Amino acid sequence: MDTKTVRFSRKDSTQFFKTLNKRVNEYFKENHKKKTGDWRLHLKTLVMFAMFLTPYFLILTLGLPNWANLLLTVVMGTGMAGVGMNVMHDGNHGSYSSKKWINKIMGGSIYILAGNVYNWQVQHNVLHHTYTNIHEHDEDLEAGRILRFSKHAEWHKYHKFQHYYSIFLYGLLTFNWAITTDFQQMYRYMKRKLSFGKFPNPVINWSTLVITKTIYVTIWIVLPMLILDIAWWKILIGFFVMHYVAGVILSVVFQLAHVVDEAETPLPDENGTMKNTWAIHQLFTTVNFGTKNRIVNWFTGGLNHQVEHHIFPNISHIHYTNISKIVKQTAKEFNLPYNEYKTTRKAIISHFKHLRELGRNPNLQIQ
Repeated sequence: MDTKTVRFSRKDSTQFFKTLNKRVNEYFKENHKKKTGDWRLHLKTLVMFAMFLTPYFLILTLGLPNWANLLLTVVMGTGMAGVGMNVMHDGNHGSYSSKKWINKIMGGSIYILAGNVYNWQVQHNVLHHTYTNIHEHDEDLEAGRILRFSKHAEWHKYHKFQHYYSIFLYGLLTFNWAITTDFQQMYRYMKRKLSFGKFPNPVINWSTLVITKTIYVTIWIVLPMLILDIAWWKILIGFFVMHYVAGVILSVVFQLAHVVDEAETPLPDENGTMKNTWAIHQLFTTVNFGTKNRIVNWFTGGLNHQVEHHIFPNISHIHYTNISKIVKQTAKEFNLPYNEYKTTRKAIISHFKHLRELGRNPNLQIQ
């Protein structure tokens, strides 16, 4: 990854963000609302954790047939993705609650999802939210050499088929967290001295990673092997299926917001300066989808409202539907884009079409 500093333009002659921020603040003040979560998020938290953990205890205690256990691992994977998008995400953005200790607990739920708080906050809060869709700075565009998510990335012949094989790789997202990614990321981020807030003590940070990984493996693999009268390889298959389901859901939701036709991938000029201010940059690089679908809104934790989330990451996702009206109207007034796909289906089609275009043409220049 390029380590050159990227700076955003400070020239917002139209005062877009100042106007938008004022209007959003007025919305919360006039409606006597906090920007953090409320009972709706608390109820959803119970539902998502129940979906994730109840099947685990049923598998350990009921002695169900293999086919039933397999179906329960699918439910667990769905719940795992739900906890990640609705609870962990808000917690690590500090938007779950006005109390820091509650945010810390909810953000820490990533440990039972196989992840690590430090790594996630650096990759997501620092790199992705700051340098959205900027090649060699936003790691969400990095997929090794096997997938090409940006027209600026190196092209290989096998990319011609990435719109076919990508979905199979998406399922490995959280599974890779569990076995390799966290160790690689922590080494890389600690070496670059990156952090979200105060830089952590290296010994404590590495110890936390090793201890939480040990506990994770004990809970999800060792305990079932000790308790259940099931072949070890069947337990590993169940563990993999849980992660694969979660990985597909999370990966697809992530990609629909940034790796689609409507999302730009701009580069800084020779001085390292971006054309737009940070807030306006988010409008060009981020896309909403399926915002009228209540099920999508509820389950994805507002990640289908990526425009609102990227401009106001400190606001809980339960408010995005309401403030989206303000964001959309303000963008229109200032003649700025507000990218959205009316349905999730259209966004999915756009994503895989985009992958096909990136894979077939090494010199593609997307306008």
